[in-house]
Amino acid sequence: MSPAFGAMEVEHYSKGVLLEPFVHQVGGHSCVLRFNDKTICKPLIQREHQFYETLPTEMRKFTPQYEGVVSVSFEEDEDGNLCLIAYPLNGDHDNLENLDNSDCEPKSKLLRWTNKKTMLLENEKISKEWVRQHRKEEKMKSHKLEEEFEWLKKSEVLYYTVEKKGNVSSQFKHHNPWSMKCHQQQLQRMKENAKHRNQYKFILLENLTSRYEVPCVLDLKMGTRQHGADAAEEKKANQIRKCQQSTSAVIGVRVCGMQVYQAGTGQLMFMNKYHGRKLSVQGFKEALYQFFHNGKYLRRELFESVIKKLTELKSVLEKQESYRFYSSSLLIIYDGKERQEVAVDSDPEDLEDLSEESSDESAGAYAYKPTASTVDVRMIDFAHTTCKYYGEDSVVHEGQDTGYVFGLQNLIDIIKEIRDESSE
Repeated sequence: MSPAFGAMEVEHYSKGVLLEPFVHQVGGHSCVLRFNDKTICKPLIQREHQFYETLPTEMRKFTPQYEGVVSVSFEEDEDGNLCLIAYPLNGDHDNLENLDNSDCEPKSKLLRWTNKKTMLLENEKISKEWVRQHRKEEKMKSHKLEEEFEWLKKSEVLYYTVEKKGNVSSQFKHHNPWSMKCHQQQLQRMKENAKHRNQYKFILLENLTSRYEVPCVLDLKMGTRQHGADAAEEKKANQIRKCQQSTSAVIGVRVCGMQVYQAGTGQLMFMNKYHGRKLSVQGFKEALYQFFHNGKYLRRELFESVIKKLTELKSVLEKQESYRFYSSSLLIIYDGKERQEVAVDSDPEDLEDLSEESSDESAGAYAYKPTASTVDVRMIDFAHTTCKYYGEDSVVHEGQDTGYVFGLQNLIDIIKEIRDESSE
């Protein structure tokens, strides 16, 4: 019995949980939704589900925690808003022991999607201001919103200015254009199929960004090959072309998406997969540099932790017999929140690990100490993963996934180059 749900009232959940967009999704094409602060969900793909249920113990620290399966329905309310509602699988309310849903708000305060070409958020200041700007005749409004959404889909690198008032993290979460695109496409697909099917299985996974106040997220497509053995010829040719025309073929890794908070300008920077495919090896290196730079200084204190975790992951994957992680991604996540000021004459323990930037003369009587510089490195997206233990694949591989390991080693080397060059 999978640990699908936890400390919540059965009566509350029997009415369903209204799923929200997961605003920190920076890559991929599958729609990711927020179940609660600590849990996300995405459409169940049998191969990915099988991977999580048979995951080797040594790999678990490098993947999101699997929380089980829910049933998701596509519904429309009296106002014509399209909603996705999660229910216990097969109406089973016995599995309500392991998942904290205490932060779920009343349905009236949760996000809803409109059936037009955009999404409207209720009870959020930034969204109200955004809607107010577009309050004109209905026809004119719909036309403008559609134009804006099309612009977002075509823009490969975007900068948004965050308002100075209020908490940064509360405003940070409303801007990600890639998540908006994925949600819109998912709703459209489900709307088109609503007459024939209105029950979908979604898997529940750990929300890797929940511990960070302002998550900076880098999504890297790993490996020199992206297509599975079961891919149709057209799909196979398309994936091979993408690899050959990007850094995937050369170094086994390419940028699939990025979200970075620029403390220097108060802006958010987003980079999507289309831009990532165009990067040369040097461009890839520059994108990595940009990911670790907050607009004021390079977050050099993060390098050793990232390198250590990537090296450990590489060691684990080198020992995995027969696994191939085709089209899988690797996430690197850290907190973009600015460093806190601490007095130079503070307790020595408070000043440990000060970066070189903090010792310059302009710091005056204060130095900057990084806040908890935790960096997370996790593998995600296993829809095309294969392994001989699955017992159903036409092609069985032996040994390690050399393409993935090749990409990891090059990623480690490039981060080391950035680290060394920045300290010269």
